[in-house]
Amino acid sequence: MIIVPFTPDFGHVTGRIGQVTFVRKFDISMLQLLSESPLLLLFLVLAIGAPLGKIKLAGVNIGITAILFTGLAFGALSPDIKLPAIVYEIGLVLFIYCIGISSGEQFFGNLKRKGLRENGLALGSVILAFSLILLVSVIFSFKASYLVGIFSGSLTNTPSLAASLEFIKATTPLDLIERALAEPVVAYSVCYPMGVIGMILAILLFQRLFKTSLKASVQVQDADKLTNATVVVLNEQLAGREVGEIITANRLNVVFGRISRGTKSFLALTHTRLEKGDLMTIVGKPAQIERALNVLGERSSVSLEIDHQQLDVRRIFVSNHDLVGQTLKDLNLPHTMGIIITRIRRGDSDILPNAETTLQFGDRVRVLTARNEMASASKFFGDSYAAQSEVDILTLGLGVAIGFFLGMIPIQLPGGLVLKLGIAGGPLIVALILGSVNRVGKLVFVMPYSANNTIRQFGLVLFLAGIGTRSGFAFRETIAHSDQGINFFLIGSLITVFIGFFFLFVGHRVLKISFPRLAGMLAGLQTQPAVLAFVNDQAKSEQPNN
Repeated sequence: MIIVPFTPDFGHVTGRIGQVTFVRKFDISMLQLLSESPLLLLFLVLAIGAPLGKIKLAGVNIGITAILFTGLAFGALSPDIKLPAIVYEIGLVLFIYCIGISSGEQFFGNLKRKGLRENGLALGSVILAFSLILLVSVIFSFKASYLVGIFSGSLTNTPSLAASLEFIKATTPLDLIERALAEPVVAYSVCYPMGVIGMILAILLFQRLFKTSLKASVQVQDADKLTNATVVVLNEQLAGREVGEIITANRLNVVFGRISRGTKSFLALTHTRLEKGDLMTIVGKPAQIERALNVLGERSSVSLEIDHQQLDVRRIFVSNHDLVGQTLKDLNLPHTMGIIITRIRRGDSDILPNAETTLQFGDRVRVLTARNEMASASKFFGDSYAAQSEVDILTLGLGVAIGFFLGMIPIQLPGGLVLKLGIAGGPLIVALILGSVNRVGKLVFVMPYSANNTIRQFGLVLFLAGIGTRSGFAFRETIAHSDQGINFFLIGSLITVFIGFFFLFVGHRVLKISFPRLAGMLAGLQTQPAVLAFVNDQAKSEQPNN
């Protein structure tokens, strides 16, 4: 017979087996358990933070960013409750690298077109923040080391803090170095959490004051999505002229698909000559469609898209590694394969292809070709759905490793300062470059959208949980016990919100930058994944990443 009476003590469990009495002590408290079990702590923070992020306050939820605040709450319980640094470092690197790889091509394209305006806004915001720090030094007479921490923490700019610490190490006597290094770190740790929260508050405040929202702004842009139309050619001046010549002469930003002439249907190739009365499909944005209609003729009630007798159309996955990074101009598909690509679906966005468009792994191309050639087209592109979740570990590891090496290179600055790009800056720059070139020889560095998104999300939650638990106790202690802690907190908060609001106001109201893109730029100004995660979650779109 076994009797196990449970005591309310929770420290002992007593029982009797036969005539043997046993007592087992559970002397491990919950705090000790969390401090000794980093995996338990990690998944507990994730399990609690994820649902908290879905709770709406004043009609808004903070999404996955709630994991950061959950981590702060756990970390505030004890100095021993923190995840190993390697957790948030791995998370940061994976997140930053995946963002760079997916955004590289568009980043450099935008840099050429809009770089001066947008970089000027970012530089002006940093100068303004520095000016506010100088003003604070005059009013409060804080030590320079504290001011460095406030500046770095309010903008969550870890590289600037690291550069300052390197300078302190090089210029401070050995007997004073420990205290000297602690001062900027304390100010940074107090201002850092509000550096994240403050930017989110600035975005929310801007939305309320100017009656806009990230999601609504994305929806307005989405209203300009690609569409198609069938046009009947009525312009007699176009008779006998080639399609390519017409597109170039009139600067038409549309894709010509198929032409129906009598009982025949054929592809609208660049050398194809039009005749009056031809029916032709065109694909583009609504405004460009209307412009093309004015040039060609008028919209037809006939829908050639539903005619599959001679030509067929379907979406095909690009999973053939040999095609990744190739431009449509180089592939010359209309003449080599008898294929016209009318749209490219990348992630959740449709792209209107042109000669300079490069194919990426995981693209879904809308292929128009002869019905009996569709199987060959499918084989040519690969069309493997399973391949969309595969990751090339070789190129992922190689790209990140190169980024690490770049991040370790010391950069000499005026005044004896030494700056390193670190584990965030190095991989980001390398990823942007590799993402823009797509491939080097046979090595394909871009990843399928679904695989990239999964790794990015995984990296982000590791980063948020790690940085939250590691900052929580220092934040609590400085606020509760430091005479200057509350001043650091309030000043850092004001700087963060002011800079964030200034950036959004000038960018959106003066420079007319789209709100989703601007909010993504604000996260980039801070190199802050938590703010970017909030922006993406609110926008329900990838637009802020670009």
